[in-house]
Order: sequence, then C-alpha cells, then structure tokens
Amino acid sequence: MPRLVLTVIGDDRAGLVEALADVVGEHGGNWEQSQMAELAGQFAGIVVVEVPEEQEAALRTALDGLDGLMEVSAHPGVDARTAAEASAAWTPFRIDLIGNDHPGIVRDVSAVLARHGLSIETMTTGQRDAPMAGGRLFEAHIVVRVPPGGDPADVRDDLERVASELFVDLTLGHG
Repeated sequence: MPRLVLTVIGDDRAGLVEALADVVGEHGGNWEQSQMAELAGQFAGIVVVEVPEEQEAALRTALDGLDGLMEVSAHPGVDARTAAEASAAWTPFRIDLIGNDHPGIVRDVSAVLARHGLSIETMTTGQRDAPMAGGRLFEAHIVVRVPPGGDPADVRDDLERVASELFVDLTLGHG
C-alpha cells in the first residue's frame, strides 16, 4: 500500500483533526504517525498515512476538498521497512540548547549539522520568559542521526564552538 506524507495547515479551531481523519478513513487509509501543533494561531501538522493503491487518487481529490477548512498537501512517502533499514546504521545524537534569544541561533546550529552530513530526525524549538533576568530565552531540542563513518566527537566539538560564539548552553548526548 502506498504511504503518503500529508502537510496540513489551517486556522486553529476545533474539529480539524477529525475532518482529516474522516477523509483518510473514508478511503480505507490508516493514520500511522503524526506531529501537530498550534503555532501563531495556525494549526499545522505532518501526518503519515497508508492507503490502498486503488483509493490513493480518490483520497488526494478528497483532501483537496478540505480547502477552506485547511490546506492539505499529499507527498509520496517511503515504505516503512525501507526507511527503517536506511537509518539503522546511523547513530542517534541528542542536542539540547538554551540561551538568550537572538537571530541566527537556528541558522548557525543547522549549518554545523549540514556540514557534518547529519539528518535531523526531530527538532522542537520555542521561546519562554527568562525567570530572573527578564527578556526571552530560546530553547531547542534536536535529535539527529550521524551517518556511518561520521564522528560524533567532531560534531560535538563543532557544536560546542558554535554554542560559545552564540552564548548558549548546550547539552549533548546519545539518542
């Protein structure tokens, strides 16, 4: 059965997930995995569904019919077994970062990740009030995969150098 990766965005309101799940279910689809959140008044998400091959075109058409309630784009996904086999040899590495918020943090950290050929598995970022000093803190929690032959120690050194330049605290670990 084909897997589809759906990207979803719409004005945040009750019933969006139900409407999407109804369309997927009506076409024999199986909701496998998702990550969704309200961001700046918008409900945004990514959903992986598996659908019978003979229902794929009809599902895509029905998803287009949700426009007005939410925008949904369907992209071809990779078979679950193929994806698992491809990432099995990659070493997981966790990055937790916190510091005073300022432009360029994500840009500089992601440049290190790209330079070392790392694949981002998950990345969550946000801001919060600094409890004692005032101002805003930026925090990021990232799980990456180091490719076969990559050296986590080199990644660590490079990230620690960038963290000191950005004046942020960094915690690194495996998985």
